[in-house]
Amino acid sequence: MDMITGFADALGSALASAVFYSVTLFGVEVQLIVLWLFAAMVFFTIRLGFLNLRGFATGWKVLAGRYEDPDAPGELSPFQALSTALASTVGLGNIAGVAIAIAMGGPGAAFWMIIIGFFAMSLKYAEVTLAVRYRVINDDGTVSGGPMWYLSRGLAERRMPLLGKVLATAYAVFALFAFVQVIQVNQSYAQLSEVVGLERDAGWALAYGIVIAAIAALVLIGGVHSIGEVTSRLIPFMCALYVCGVLVVLAVNLEAVPGAIVTMVHDAFSADAAAGGLAGSFVAGMRRAAYSNEAGIGSASIAHSAARTRHPASQGHVALIEPFIDTIVICAATALVIITTGVWDKGYDDIAMTSAAFGTVSAWFPYVLAVAVSLFAFSTILAAGYYSLQVIDYFSRHSIWMRRIYLCFFCGLLPVGAMVDVTTVTNLIDSLFFMLSLPNLIGLYLLQKVVGEETALFRARLGKLPDTR
Repeated sequence: MDMITGFADALGSALASAVFYSVTLFGVEVQLIVLWLFAAMVFFTIRLGFLNLRGFATGWKVLAGRYEDPDAPGELSPFQALSTALASTVGLGNIAGVAIAIAMGGPGAAFWMIIIGFFAMSLKYAEVTLAVRYRVINDDGTVSGGPMWYLSRGLAERRMPLLGKVLATAYAVFALFAFVQVIQVNQSYAQLSEVVGLERDAGWALAYGIVIAAIAALVLIGGVHSIGEVTSRLIPFMCALYVCGVLVVLAVNLEAVPGAIVTMVHDAFSADAAAGGLAGSFVAGMRRAAYSNEAGIGSASIAHSAARTRHPASQGHVALIEPFIDTIVICAATALVIITTGVWDKGYDDIAMTSAAFGTVSAWFPYVLAVAVSLFAFSTILAAGYYSLQVIDYFSRHSIWMRRIYLCFFCGLLPVGAMVDVTTVTNLIDSLFFMLSLPNLIGLYLLQKVVGEETALFRARLGKLPDTR
């Protein structure tokens, strides 16, 4: 056990040092990868004429089935596709991730998470539009889509086939490891052991990890339809459960809410060295926001590519809603809970901070959080497992044996997440996740003209589409 954790710690530290390399700008340390992602979010927001505002209402109309075509190619309804994508993005990043951001950069980090969520909507739109445009409808009616396909097929269409293959392969290799959701197991076990009173030893941790891995394997074997059925039922329930818990905490601390908002905004622009100053606050918020909503990472586009539609930009509009729910609504709610209860400066550094905030209402209230966390973790594991199997299909041309071998690898690593330190897990997963943005964003910049064309085409046809309400 010590050998495994020691190796994981060393690997995580080495990766984090390389991926989060910092430079000094205007006297402060800024991580280049953070600027890389934020620049892309701002670029596509401007390039698309603030479509995250103009197209927001359209996204809800498409989601409600207003323009649904039951004969369109695809495997999932727009709602099921969004639910599967939200299963990945709405997870512990919204609960533990916010706490980690505040521990790293102070309350101002939560403010920057919200701002970044707004710009992330445009980047998510671009990814999903390309994913639907360049997806492959297989002979059996199943769909293969995501960054691997829009990088390879899209750049080949733009007369850059070699570059497309290189970027797609790099993305796929990184993804095989980045999608293994050990942090979900780590933080859900941390919350469960806290409220139940389990010893934080390897035995209990291993048992918990094995149970989660076994249940996940059963669902993942059923394929995208099984995953879509589970997530379309699970996501609304778990979001409602968590939001209700948050509202209770905020109702108890209602008088502190205005002060908490002021604290977030003030701290976001503060030069307080204890929180790393403005730059430290922004970097902490950016790092956790990117992990939470995955904009620029490309992963959620795999789920959206399976939507039944004839118009790539229609599902792109649905994708606008994803960072809004994930980061602007749920992350903001978590931040308010943490700040209004005053637990943010009590020495907590992970999900224990959120649990302590819930505990201010009643001694039993953290049990509500424990249930929500377990559901969040499980749904994220399901979505990431589906993404991983799509990556395997890209390499193996739908080999059943390769899928089974990778599924064993994916589920086999999950129990390890419960046994290692949260810092180790965060370094490993953050590093691998941010590495995915390198090939993905290069491709997005090169294909930005296609995104613009698809957007203009869909919005021109919008008034002519039949209303199927």
